[in-house]
Amino acid sequence: MAHKRNDFLKEIRGLSDEELQQKLNELRSELIRLRTQVVTGTIKDTMAIRNIRKNIARVQTVLKEKRKAGKA
Repeated sequence: MAHKRNDFLKEIRGLSDEELQQKLNELRSELIRLRTQVVTGTIKDTMAIRNIRKNIARVQTVLKEKRKAGKA
């Protein structure tokens, strides 16, 4: 499981600010889709919501790190 997180982090650290913002929007859309599935009762993998939320936080952290490094 840890290797998937590390792969995701390697992937997002190599992206530009614009690509990170796009990835963030994609993850947020996916989260909305999953929440809709919860309401309708059609969701199969409830852990997916947690994973998406954590990935959103990871992308936001990398964005903040890059912006802070750019200002320093």
